[in-house]
Order: sequence, then structure tokens, then C-alpha cells
Amino acid sequence: RFEQGLAPIVTQIIPEYEVYAVKYAERMGSNHTTFMFKDPHDGPMPMDYFVWAVIGGGKTFIVDLGFDRRYTRGERHLLRTPAEGLKLLDIDAAQVEDVILTHMHYDHAGSVPDFPKATLYVQEDEMAVSTGHYSKHKAFRFGNFIEYTVDIVRAVYDDRVSFIDGTKLIAPGIELHRIGGHTHGIQIARVWTRGGWLVLASDAVHMYDNMLKQNPYPAVFDMCEVLNGYRDMQELVDSPDRIIPGHDPLILKTFPAASAKLDGVVARLD
Repeated sequence: RFEQGLAPIVTQIIPEYEVYAVKYAERMGSNHTTFMFKDPHDGPMPMDYFVWAVIGGGKTFIVDLGFDRRYTRGERHLLRTPAEGLKLLDIDAAQVEDVILTHMHYDHAGSVPDFPKATLYVQEDEMAVSTGHYSKHKAFRFGNFIEYTVDIVRAVYDDRVSFIDGTKLIAPGIELHRIGGHTHGIQIARVWTRGGWLVLASDAVHMYDNMLKQNPYPAVFDMCEVLNGYRDMQELVDSPDRIIPGHDPLILKTFPAASAKLDGVVARLD
């Protein structure tokens, strides 16, 4: 092409990312329900709490920031802070440069101070609901923790928030897609791996059974968007088992441990 006077074609290499689920907290079976439409045979289900690490192309992306020791309400048992969990993979939270926040609920958007260098990727709709007139209503702010929301607002003022409007490619092989439903602006991360496309659904799918039974988790901003999201996410992968839910304990039983010493703590998803 140079000899013909034409511009060169630049081929972009897409990394095959390694993807890890890091368990940082848990909630044992309690009187909370996992399904919107109740079945008398359904009993309390335990929940695991995760953050995710996406590694490849010389970079590390963290998906969600969990909660830290400032949050003390409820039956959740903090096993380790997200930063401590990521340290098990030799990831230094203080050096992380890219964090994808799927949504701004307390168990996904806490511990921002542990990631002082990170740019936070947030959907505009999510920030609008978390800081706007919807927050006058307890039902809409129930999942948020004000200290964590303020941390993100401070990051805006520090020029560390990248607002997403819908769908965006943030790196070769990493796409963000607004799904909505559970919250107004919840987003998922679609990641290219050696096994093909993988979707980190976070709370767009709490448990495998929520999607399999088409029976959402009860905390819902827009029911239609939740159900449409199940369909849309399946169109982004080759197989539904490539969609990773946000809280299902089966994740650590289904996928191999990152290493023998991390069994039950860190699973490799790719």
C-alpha cells in the first residue's frame, strides 16, 4: 500500500483477557427472597459478593468495588475488603487505573478511596438516579449508601469519572452495555476471552435461576428492562453459560479456582 501511495491498514490486536471472580463477602440464607414471583417451595438462598478482575493487553480492569468496613448494616459478612481480595491476585488497588462500576448500589460501588488513581466508568442514567430527584424516595435509594455516593461525586470533581451513554468500547475487547432494570443505569461488561465473549452481568442477573426461570430478583427499577436484558445479554454471547451472575454461590463451584490456595475465594472465568 505504501508503494501505491495508499494509507497503511492498521490491525488492532484484541487481547484474550483473563477474567477472575473474587469473593469478598457473603450472606447466608435469611428471610430475604431471591425471586419476584414466589414459589412456596423456594427457601432462603445464600449470596456471595464478588468483584471481578479483567487482565490482558498489559492492563488490568476492575469491575465493581464491593463494599468496605464503613458499611455495617444487615446480614452481610465482610470476609475481606475488595482491595484485600484483589491483592490475592497480586493486584495493587492503589495502582489500578480503570474501574467499571456496573451500578451504584452499596455492594458494588464502595471502597473508592482504595483506588485513588482509577478512572470510574459509570452510566449517566445511573448517576442521575443516584443523585437526582429519585433519591427523595426511600425505595429508590434503599440500595445506595450515601458515603459511597459522595465518594463517586468527589471523583467527578477530581475528573476521574468517565460517563457512558448506552454502549461504549472502552478498550479492545471490552464493551460496556447499558441494560437497565435492576437500577435505571446498570451496565454489563462484555469481555473477549480465549473461550469467546463473556458477559459480566453483575446484578443484571443476580442468580442463574433468575434468568433461567425468567423470575427476577425483587429489587427492580423497571421490570420490562430486566426481562429484555436477559434476552439482550444472551445475544452478546454464544451460550448462556457465558453470562456471569452477580451473586450466585455456584460460580465458585462451577469454575476452576485461580490456584489451589485460592479455592473457594477466587475463580477463573475465562
